[in-house]
Formats: sequence, structure tokens, C-alpha cells
Amino acid sequence: MKKLTVLALAAAALMFTACNDKKETVKDAQEVAAKTGEAYKVDLATSNVNWKAFHKGGFAPRWGTLNLKSGEITVENDAITSGDFVIDMTSLKVDPASVTEADKKPADLEAHLKNEDFFNVTKNPTADFKITSVGELAGDLPKDAVAGANKTVSGNLTLLGKTLNVSFPAKVTVAAGKAALEAKFTVNRADWGIKFGTDETDPAEWMISKDIEIGINVNAAQ
Repeated sequence: MKKLTVLALAAAALMFTACNDKKETVKDAQEVAAKTGEAYKVDLATSNVNWKAFHKGGFAPRWGTLNLKSGEITVENDAITSGDFVIDMTSLKVDPASVTEADKKPADLEAHLKNEDFFNVTKNPTADFKITSVGELAGDLPKDAVAGANKTVSGNLTLLGKTLNVSFPAKVTVAAGKAALEAKFTVNRADWGIKFGTDETDPAEWMISKDIEIGINVNAAQ
């Protein structure tokens, strides 16, 4: 029983998971937006992806970061027209502040998330997000939407080799030769086939929230 509990706790930290009652729209992969306008290179030092995870009911939260390996945004008429971002899955980090139990170590959790149980970073060292459209903000905002959201961004998100299109509200700014995109959105990890456990009745799988919270912070310049 103790072993099972430890495994379930570690699994709860599984990637970008969070409690939210409204997940973003997910559908089949769409055509990637054409690269029109001027190319802006992403600043890898100030851009990243944040993730957060919970047990069922919001217990034992875990969180951390992922680095971008490369990225480019195109801008035309002071508007973002496309974007292509590669996420370095080998850079996955667990924030030590999120691991409060005396018998658990952030490094052990990082290794667990990177192995075959979850992301298998040896086989899948990168994930990526490619913008398919940037449009006007419409509809009610989910409660976890980033402050100042002014656009709806849609893009193809690839995890574990599977690509699906997701749409979410984002704060997009373009000025003085710089562009920034900030967003936070929630999806269902099961859509990408990410699970820990043999099936839905396995306690190791059942105890993990399926909601995935992803925070995107991208800065780019000419």
C-alpha cells in the first residue's frame, strides 16, 4: 500500500495538470498558419513553459518549468501571424518548493516523469506548438485565463508524438520591434494518451487529475 501511495503521489505531479472546470477546445490538427511578415526570434533566456499538477481534489500540488529549445514568431501590420515553438522535454524541472513531504525528493520525481512511465524523453526529447490562427477574443473566459487576455490563439500541440489543435485566450503584444505571447490554459492529458496505470480502474491512474494546466511565456524580437 505504501508503494502504491508513493507511485500515485509521483504520478500526480505528472506534467502540466491542474484543477479547472473548463478545459479549452481540442480538435484534430489543423493547417499551420503561413509565415507572413517579418520573423522575430524567440528569446530563449526569458521564455519558458510552466506546468502544474494535482492529485484528485487538488491535493499535493506540484509545479515546475520546461525550457524552449527554439522558437520563431512572424509579425505583419503589428499583429502576430504565425509561431513555431520547440519545447525541450529533457529540461523538465520540478520546483523544490512544491515537494513538501520529507520522504520525497524533486530529483526523483523529475526522473520519474522523464522515464517510460510518462514522457519517455529519450524517445520523445521534444514537444512542439505551432500556431494555426490568431483571432479576436470571443466568448466567456475560463477562470484560469491569463490577466489581460486580448486574443484567441489556436495551435497544434504535439506531446508524445501525437498532435491535436487547442484554442485558448492569450495576452498578445507587439510594439517597438518586440512581440510577446502569454497564456494559461487547461486540457485533458488523456487526449494525448498520457496516463500512468493500466486502465481507468487502476488506483495509480484514478488518483491523478486529468486536467493539464500549461502556462506559456514567450518573448521575441527582430
